[in-house]
Amino acid sequence: MNRRSFLRASACASAAVIAGAAPAFAADADIEITPSATGPEISPHLYGQFIEHLGGVIYDGIWVGRDSKIPNIDGIRKQFVDDMKRIAVPNFRWPGGCFADGYHWHDGTGDPAKRPRTYNYWQASIPPGFDHTETNRFGIHEFMRLCRLTGAEPYLAANMASGSPREFHDWVLYCNAPTGTASMAAERAANGDPEPFAVRWWGVGNESWGCGGDMTPQEYSTLYRRFVTQFPAYPPQALPRRSRPSRTRQRSRSGMD
Repeated sequence: MNRRSFLRASACASAAVIAGAAPAFAADADIEITPSATGPEISPHLYGQFIEHLGGVIYDGIWVGRDSKIPNIDGIRKQFVDDMKRIAVPNFRWPGGCFADGYHWHDGTGDPAKRPRTYNYWQASIPPGFDHTETNRFGIHEFMRLCRLTGAEPYLAANMASGSPREFHDWVLYCNAPTGTASMAAERAANGDPEPFAVRWWGVGNESWGCGGDMTPQEYSTLYRRFVTQFPAYPPQALPRRSRPSRTRQRSRSGMD
C-alpha cells in the first residue's frame, strides 16, 4: 500500500470511529428536581462577616464618630448598618485577623476620651504621612451596638499571641456575667450595658500559624488548653430564632484556621 492509499484508509477509519461514538455523546440525561424534599440544614453562621482594624475598615469605614457630618447612628456609619440589615448578616467576627493578636480588649472600654492610644499591628504598613495609631474609640461596647443595630451575632477573637488566659477569662466575664455576680459585670454596667452581651462565639487566637504567634500545631494545642480550661460557663441569654443555629453547642473555636 502506497502512502496516499494508507492516508485515505486511515481517514475513513477515523470517520467511522467518530460516527460510531456520536450516539454516546448525544445521549439524553435526566435530571430530577424534588423541591419538596428536605436536606441537611446549613447554618447561616457559615456566611458571617469579618471586620478588622486594617486600613479604613473601622476608621472611617464603620466608625465615623458621633460628631461626624456623615450620617451615623451613635458614631456608626448609617449606610453600613442599612446595608448589613438588608443582607441579614448572621455574625460579625471582630477584632480581626492579625490585629486581634495584639489587641487588649480593656483598652477599648470606659470613657472614649480617656482610652489609651496604642499600637496597631498594621501601623507599619501605612503610607508615610498617615497616622494609624489605634485610638480604641471602637471597642467592645461599640461593636456590640453594631451587632444590635444589624441583627448580627457577635463572634470575638481572643488575643493569644500577646494576651493571657487571664485576659481572655476576664473578657468572657465582662461580656457574659449577669449584673450582681462578678466584678467585671459591674464594670460593664458602669460603662453603659447592665445586661450581659450573651456572646456565644469565641475564637481562641487567630492565624496562630502566622501573625498570631507563628506557632506549630503542637505549640498551639498546648496553649489552647490553658486558655479554655477555665472558660467561664455563663449560659448565653435567649437569642432571636433567626440567628440561632440548630444543634450547635460550640463555645470556643480554634484559631489555627
